Amino acid sequence: MNAKSADVVIVGGGIMGCASAFFLRQRGLSVILLERGLVGQQASGVNFGNVRRQARFLAQLPLANRAAGIWSRLPELIGDDIEYVQQGHLRVAYSADQIERLETYARNARDYGLELELMTGAAMRKRYPFLGPEVGAASLSPQDGHANPRLASPAFARAAKRDGATIIEQCEVEAVAKDGDDFRISCVDGREFRAPNLLVASGAWAGKLCAQFDEPVPLVARGPQLGVTEPVPYAIMPSVGVATTLLEETLYFRQIKRGNIVFGGCGRGPVYPEQRRAYVLPEHTLTQFKQLARLAPAVARLNIIRVWSGIEGYMPDDVPVMGPSAKVAGLHYAFGFCGHGFQLGPGVGDVMAELIATGGTSTPIEPFLIERFATAVLSGKTA
Repeated sequence: MNAKSADVVIVGGGIMGCASAFFLRQRGLSVILLERGLVGQQASGVNFGNVRRQARFLAQLPLANRAAGIWSRLPELIGDDIEYVQQGHLRVAYSADQIERLETYARNARDYGLELELMTGAAMRKRYPFLGPEVGAASLSPQDGHANPRLASPAFARAAKRDGATIIEQCEVEAVAKDGDDFRISCVDGREFRAPNLLVASGAWAGKLCAQFDEPVPLVARGPQLGVTEPVPYAIMPSVGVATTLLEETLYFRQIKRGNIVFGGCGRGPVYPEQRRAYVLPEHTLTQFKQLARLAPAVARLNIIRVWSGIEGYMPDDVPVMGPSAKVAGLHYAFGFCGHGFQLGPGVGDVMAELIATGGTSTPIEPFLIERFATAVLSGKTA
């Protein structure tokens, strides 16, 4: 069987892979994207849908800012409405140490161009009357928002395809290897593809491909715990989350224009990547409603109509792997976004396209390079 070839082969059809395909075509490179299932079917399509910069690792803010600039140009850029609502991200605090965390982050984020508005007392309660009595302070990032994750990756894939990219679904990659100047990508169904550049953007499944190039990473798979309530009149504009280091307090929610409340956090469930299965644990849903009663008591009185999970890839330092291989020319990575990659997706695609096309990027990505794990993995450490 003759191998099909392109300038770039992308493995993985989530938002990272699909956005990369779109921006690579914008730069004139030919692209083949391979997805084992359907585009956007895994973590990119089942996540909460936060489009936030607030509360990110500070060194990630330049990338998040680049992504924000792209989000602001949707849907004109890709020709699709993905229900992006730019109504802000509200981060609240219960305790004195959490309030201090909000204040410290606001000071530090200003150096990265992110201006946050801190509120307490009567002013906060007048503006956000749904907040519970335990909430002591809130930080608003007014230019953040939320979108529908089920729509995002397919929209980028369609836009890339209209621009000439080849998008192949139901095509599982079995092996990858460097063969002279090209990469040879072999699929389970016998098809082969070749390209001088390979981008691994296969989320929780990326570890297998990294290992084939002798760059193993301590990637683990976890399942977010999400749900949605019955619809009520649309009144809560920003997405809302809690500034906490305690997993059981990490509740977040947003209201969509149809009136439903989408919520998540407070734990992670079991996942089985090879079976492509993830599960919601009832105890996490109960914890979520306990925390909702603290954060927004009226929301906690609503009926749940659906719960779901997915398969996300996590790194031990909670920072993604993104950038060129440390060992193999032409090999690039974009995976392991640890449950907070949705907002970054368009920016990641733009940066990876710039990197592959030019050999460099105007947005700093040094903290995300795969080489940070080389010593730790070889010595048996994971963090």
